This record gives sequence, C-alpha cells and structure tokens, in this order.
Amino acid sequence: MASTTAVCNSFKVELMTAIHDFTLTTGDAFYWALYTSTATHTKSTTAYSTTNELADATGGYDRPGETLANVTPTLTGDVATTDWENITWVTASFTAASTLLHNNSSQAVAVWDFSGDQTASGGDFVLQMPTPGATGILRLA
Repeated sequence: MASTTAVCNSFKVELMTAIHDFTLTTGDAFYWALYTSTATHTKSTTAYSTTNELADATGGYDRPGETLANVTPTLTGDVATTDWENITWVTASFTAASTLLHNNSSQAVAVWDFSGDQTASGGDFVLQMPTPGATGILRLA
C-alpha cells in the first residue's frame, strides 16, 4: 500500500493546542522528508519516522529531510494559507514516492503521494510548491 495524500488528523488537533508555529521569526522548524514506495503514510500518521525514509546521505538526501524557511501565514478573504519556496535537492541521485511534512518535534503535518516513483539521476529533484495565496500548500477555509 502506498502513502495517501492528506492533512494528518493529529495536526488538526495540534493546531487547537498551539503545537505548531509557522511564523517566520519565532516559529518551529519544518522539514520535507522523502520516502520510498513502501511507505504507508496516511491521514492517521502522527509522527515523523525513518521507516521507509530515504537513507541518510543517499544521493544528496539527509535525514530528517530538507529544512524549510518559515513563511508567516496569511489571510485572503476567509482563507488562511501558508506556503514555502520550492525545495531542490541539487545533483540528487535517488528515487522517492512520497513526502511527509513534519516539525522539529517530529509531529506530522501532512503527506503527499507522488503517484509513483520519481527519480533523479545526478540532476535536481524539485518539490514544486503551488503559487502562494489562496492555493497555498496548507490552507484552512
């Protein structure tokens, strides 16, 4: 069974208890961890794990994933969003099938399945983020 794209249910509850801070200057650190096709993350995932994660120092990948520069959430109309710049692993040589967004306390935020293996062989491996605004990577309406 592959991973399933979803916002983690634990994250929804943790928002209500101020566990995650996305603000630019005082926020938590967040990471994109990459996983093989044998990973089975779903909306029920609660924490970052190295199980089925790409091996540390494999083709330019380092655990616990790529560190993100926080972007303070914004409100457009009634929609709150947060987003990040594209993430690039330069001269990557690995295959990944999904990613898990998690914070520095290993709490899961969301899972994205790539709909199959994505491979880089000595080139850039890029996680393309949507345009910031009403279509941000995390959005509450």
